[in-house]
Amino acid sequence: MFRRQRAGQDRPPAGGRAGLACAIATALVLTACTGNPSSPGSAATPGGSGGPVSHEAPKGLRVEQKLDVGLQLPWSVIFLPGGTALVSERDSGMIKSIRQGKAATVGQLPGVVPGGEGGLLGLAPSPTFASDHWLYAYLTATSDNRIVRVRLKGDADGSLALGETEVIFSGIPKASTHNGGRIRFGPDGLLYVGTGDSQRRDQPQDPSTLGGKILRLTPDGRPARGNPFGDDNPVYSYGHRNVQGLAWDSGGRLWASEFGPDVDDELNLITPGGNYGWPTVTGAPGRKGFIDAKVVWPSTSDASPSGLEILDDVAYTGALRGQRLWAIPLEGEATGAPVAYFTGEYGRLRDVAGAPDGTLWVISNNKNPDFALILRP
Repeated sequence: MFRRQRAGQDRPPAGGRAGLACAIATALVLTACTGNPSSPGSAATPGGSGGPVSHEAPKGLRVEQKLDVGLQLPWSVIFLPGGTALVSERDSGMIKSIRQGKAATVGQLPGVVPGGEGGLLGLAPSPTFASDHWLYAYLTATSDNRIVRVRLKGDADGSLALGETEVIFSGIPKASTHNGGRIRFGPDGLLYVGTGDSQRRDQPQDPSTLGGKILRLTPDGRPARGNPFGDDNPVYSYGHRNVQGLAWDSGGRLWASEFGPDVDDELNLITPGGNYGWPTVTGAPGRKGFIDAKVVWPSTSDASPSGLEILDDVAYTGALRGQRLWAIPLEGEATGAPVAYFTGEYGRLRDVAGAPDGTLWVISNNKNPDFALILRP
């Protein structure tokens, strides 16, 4: 059933997808300031807040630095312990590094078969990277989506290179869309994996399949002990359509951003064994047997939430079709009113990541090849 080996929905802007293949990444470095955010209007609403939130999203964010780093269709940005950023490029299969404002090619990951929304997707450093140098990646291969790990090799001049690649988990269903792809190590040292339904609507409600799930694995690709459906089952939560972001708040609670269909994009608080409704329900209908989303964007033109990061108990998620950065204050299991920033200023925002220096990096991929920025909050 589950194969372990050792060795977004991308909604286009109104103008369509033409020319997207030659898009250049935009990455911005943002810093808190007193500028005014864009008004969220009625675009997003707390779906099941569980109580009032006493703090708010930042009153403003500003672009601190813009860097032309020449990325092509970036999907994930992460940071190594020393502060070097690594970025995956979906279609090229390349991993790039960014350090001190300059980009370099680390290498091309073998086995990547791009197509539609598939390709080289999420990256995650091992929680013990300083000693083992393992880098994990979620990629689309010939017949499936899979997770690999590769040792990074460093030279005396600070450059990085890829060592041998090892497949640790395979068999995640693939399709032209709904491939999921976000991976991240949690506070428990285990690897969490967001998958999509791969256009197989029978899978999300079946805990014995891998599509439409959040999985929890050991660092070597085994189902984690204590998983809600048994120690041999990697499924942690189910009923998902296409998970795009994973992050933990200060209390160790897991949150996930998720694409809806034509309505009801979601921010979910994840409960072990929880059923999040797809394809039976979306959003927060209060239907018995399903867990409501904590935040619902009724119109996908305002969101299509991709990467997710939580800093100081504010959840930041980049919006693809919505072309803005959303900030949602969190307090325990409650969410406050979402606030939008940079609406329409920088195009499609793909991923968000906190850097070791406390700043927030946001990468975007746009049709305009003149834009290549790095954002910091």
